[in-house]
Amino acid sequence: MLHITLSTIKRLTMQTTSTVLMIEPVAFGYNAETAVNNYFMRLPDESAQQIQEKALLEFRTMVDQLRSAGIHVLVERDQVDAPCPDSIFPNNWISFHGRGTAVVYPMYAESRRKERRNPLFERLNCEGFNYPEIIDLTRYEQQNLFLEGTGSMVLDRVNRVAYAALSERTNLVVFNDFCTRLAFEAIAFTAFQQVGETRLPVYHTNVIMCIAEHYAVVCLSCIDNRDERTLVENSLRATGKELIELSEDQMHHFAGNMLQLRSCKGELKLVLSQSAYSSLLPEQLASLKAHNELIVCEVPTIERLGGGSVRCMIAEIF
Repeated sequence: MLHITLSTIKRLTMQTTSTVLMIEPVAFGYNAETAVNNYFMRLPDESAQQIQEKALLEFRTMVDQLRSAGIHVLVERDQVDAPCPDSIFPNNWISFHGRGTAVVYPMYAESRRKERRNPLFERLNCEGFNYPEIIDLTRYEQQNLFLEGTGSMVLDRVNRVAYAALSERTNLVVFNDFCTRLAFEAIAFTAFQQVGETRLPVYHTNVIMCIAEHYAVVCLSCIDNRDERTLVENSLRATGKELIELSEDQMHHFAGNMLQLRSCKGELKLVLSQSAYSSLLPEQLASLKAHNELIVCEVPTIERLGGGSVRCMIAEIF
């Protein structure tokens, strides 16, 4: 049997990809079931049709921007016969990895479990992406234990470190299982945001942290426990990342919800929302621009009603 060492995995792994999957919505909308612990979401003041039309325009404009920047975007349309309000965020139910491995995740909201679709793999096969090993973690739903993909985790793929802010949607047992199966070091911590007069858990790690090839964007001030904050900071610095720190206010504008990609020509790109971009200081923008070109996308409807931003809309294909 072929034995692949951790050093071999690191050598063969890339942090960024030039191919991504995005799901075109047919019934995007506010989901009360996910709003119970996603404090970014706001109640709608438009009709369902108006919300869908705005979200669809934002989605298609973003796809065009990515393609213009040299990113290969595979677009799948949501199921018309069983539409899901959050299907626009596929990175929560599936992730793709090198050596033909895909992972399917246990989801907190029952309404989101309908997003998991086997026909998607047929499309990927047709595009030349084959995943003979599918790691199915959905059995944890029977124990009310959840891990929502690369929302719950932010992966340093090259250095094999996975970061997870524990919450109702991110369980330590499932996180450790993922890390054991895919040879990641597990860095677990707790992160909080101010909601009114209360500190409440941040629902997903990827709203406070983005890891790129040579830098990491992170809101360390959300990690209230000093020992945990030091653990995360030291781990990031140990892997040679330049740290670009965010304020909690910037995090609330989705400045942590960025994703670095690579064009088909090998050029590094950073995808972020207009809300995130507008919240950043000149020195932060200068640091980001020194590493990659910025692709700034307008997704206000998706952010306001879905509680997620551009990184959440992208499932990376490796």
